[in-house]
Amino acid sequence: MKKFLLFVGGLLAFFILLANLGPMILLGLSIWLLYVIFKQFVKTDSTAGKIGWVIAGLIVIGIGLSNLYAVIGVAAAYALYLIYKSWRNDDEPVEPVKGNNDPFQNFERQWAEINR
Repeated sequence: MKKFLLFVGGLLAFFILLANLGPMILLGLSIWLLYVIFKQFVKTDSTAGKIGWVIAGLIVIGIGLSNLYAVIGVAAAYALYLIYKSWRNDDEPVEPVKGNNDPFQNFERQWAEINR
């Protein structure tokens, strides 16, 4: 039952990720453009150039804010990663519990018997 719920959750997260892939790309592109615009703004010495870069930055900020719901896609990608990680941990075999005669579990008892 747990594997089935993980599969359904992973499928849902995958479809949410696919639906928000375009806005995620545009959000990443707008963040990169804001970085480039800021670097050019700092380099420019003229007032007209600085005003031009501020206007370009405001336009790119508008594009970035319109794609802000792409954060849902990032959260879906993270959920998909957690589901994958949980799925992989379930595949590991469980070792049976050993009896009380295991010397590594009862080291102190064994040491006391040796020192008598």
